[in-house]
Amino acid sequence: MAAAEPAATMNVLVIGGGGREHALCWALERSVSVAQVHCAPGNAGIAQVATCHIGVDPVDGAAVVDAARAVAADLVVVGPEAPLVAGVADAVRAAGISAFGPSADAARIEGSKQFAKEIMAAAGVPTARYWSGDDPQAAVAALDDFAPPYVVKADGLAAGKGVAICEDRVTAVTAIEETMIAGLFGDAGNVVVIEEFLAGPEVSIFALCDGDDCRLLEPAQDFKRAHDGDEGPNTGGMGAWCPYPLDTETIATLERTVFRPVLAELTRRGLPYVGVLYGGLVLTDRGPQVLEFNARFGDPETQVVLPRLATDLGLLLRACADGCLDDAPPIVFDDRACVTVVLASGGYPGTYETGKPVEGLDTIADGDAIAFHAGTVAVGDEIRTAGGRVLAVSGLGAGVPDARAAAYAAADCITFDALHRRDDIARHAATRAHPR
Repeated sequence: MAAAEPAATMNVLVIGGGGREHALCWALERSVSVAQVHCAPGNAGIAQVATCHIGVDPVDGAAVVDAARAVAADLVVVGPEAPLVAGVADAVRAAGISAFGPSADAARIEGSKQFAKEIMAAAGVPTARYWSGDDPQAAVAALDDFAPPYVVKADGLAAGKGVAICEDRVTAVTAIEETMIAGLFGDAGNVVVIEEFLAGPEVSIFALCDGDDCRLLEPAQDFKRAHDGDEGPNTGGMGAWCPYPLDTETIATLERTVFRPVLAELTRRGLPYVGVLYGGLVLTDRGPQVLEFNARFGDPETQVVLPRLATDLGLLLRACADGCLDDAPPIVFDDRACVTVVLASGGYPGTYETGKPVEGLDTIADGDAIAFHAGTVAVGDEIRTAGGRVLAVSGLGAGVPDARAAAYAAADCITFDALHRRDDIARHAATRAHPR
């Protein structure tokens, strides 16, 4: 006899208003265990699958708790890094409400690259050799211990833009001065981390964690550079695809040598980790090396991972929040591939204009393509741009070529003034076993 479906009894409040949160709300709305989905503040696309609470400040713990109580939330899912680092998940848990998201102290694994390096060193996790400090002159001198290309990172949160890969010393010195002296990233650049450059394909893996245990989702790959051919400045991400072809033995090894040791080290320090531990890895000729950790689902990788997830997302996140991941159902994925293409405002990640009418969204219905809203706002009956990354258009297909074709066919239907996108997302993945 088949197991009974879980009753739709859970009210979920998702915190955030970007493409990642739209994907979370979309997947939760489809979860049999979830009765109602709410989002604070949300966006124009999220409003189609959840009740939005636009007046809630996502980094204000008290306001989030009030919103959770108002909607009788059984679970609060904190999406972006800023509320996590601000302690929103702590405030929710202190109010007696289940929260999916690490504490502010544990979220330092993303909020401070220096802290993340310390955790990796203590846990014996393979990662790039590094130097860190708050003295600009010492940082410049530390370049002598590295070979080009130099990697200069702002220690704190910089919206995915605080990393400079410098081909020569002059450029690296400029990056240090801009970060530490000119204050390009504000207080996030008071400390810098200088790393050896890791060569190889990058891959993103999300681990769902309940404080002691974890389960890995299937790997994805994103595209950070603004322009085709991986040219131009770093962005928050211009597209992604899933599943990246890592064999099961490699994934099991990564769970054993990367994710579980980090969880154990955080617990040893009194910082049990509940939420998503996102490992950004480089597949070097020495084996996988950790480039960074994030304390939340990645964006736009979430927009290619969740459309393939066949397991009830609500049950998985609630099990993590309540410390009983072992009791959750097995994680099962759709056999299809998924590709997402980001439609951005012209000028992103630099200066760009907003308020541009978006046309063509009504031509896309859930099926082989989904348009996840990242930076949009509804003005009357019109959807307008409201951010740098406006939409992430995801396509599903029997393989990467079909998924890619579905994503670009849907993206071709959408227009707004000065729209910018990359036209080579997952192109190599369609023809090679291990792209990029």
